[in-house]
Amino acid sequence: MKQKKIPMRMCLGCNEMKPKMELIRVVRSPEGEISLDFKGKAAGRGAYICRSAECLEKARKARRFEKSFSCKIEESVYEVMLNELGSEKENG
Repeated sequence: MKQKKIPMRMCLGCNEMKPKMELIRVVRSPEGEISLDFKGKAAGRGAYICRSAECLEKARKARRFEKSFSCKIEESVYEVMLNELGSEKENG
């Protein structure tokens, strides 16, 4: 029996290839809104990150989201993402 291929994505923080299900999708909607997409179904350009604030910080410092989405990202957007990441961890 053929084993189902696991979709792999690269984390923008640690640059490691990981199964898509282990990562959180960050999406830029057609309107230009940047947000965390926990379901992975939102419309727009996606980039992936580990479920750790550490990786989010690394990606933020290296401006990897800005390169990936080719747009400027406000500090406030990162703050919201960090908060969402924190609350997602607490809720399990």
